[in-house]
Amino acid sequence: MNDIDANPTPQGELSLQQVAMPGDTNPHGDVFGGWLMSQMDLGGYVTACEVAGGRVATVAVEGMAFLTPVHVGAVVSCYSDVLEVGRSSVRVMVEVWINSRHDGEPIKVTEGTFIYVAIDPDKRTRQIQD
Repeated sequence: MNDIDANPTPQGELSLQQVAMPGDTNPHGDVFGGWLMSQMDLGGYVTACEVAGGRVATVAVEGMAFLTPVHVGAVVSCYSDVLEVGRSSVRVMVEVWINSRHDGEPIKVTEGTFIYVAIDPDKRTRQIQD
């Protein structure tokens, strides 16, 4: 069984909400996956900054899977859950949920693990303080 759709409710804390607009779509009217990834990166960034106590940079994304298209007007909600804190890095699982336009039920759209590294004012890796 695929674990990506095993949880019927969002995991983690709400870190970002955005409305999908017509300019975010492909010619068929579905929201671009790249737009969703950018929202996820922003949501994960908010969480990683809190954990790291300052500026972070995205260094990797792991295991993305898009489960269903997102329609214009959908409220895209990103939920972030810290998976691991290293010496200078933070791994954050980010889930995206929308509500069904038919019955309002929550629908999981995608998830992915984003890795951030804490950086100093000179944009060099820094240690995360305990």
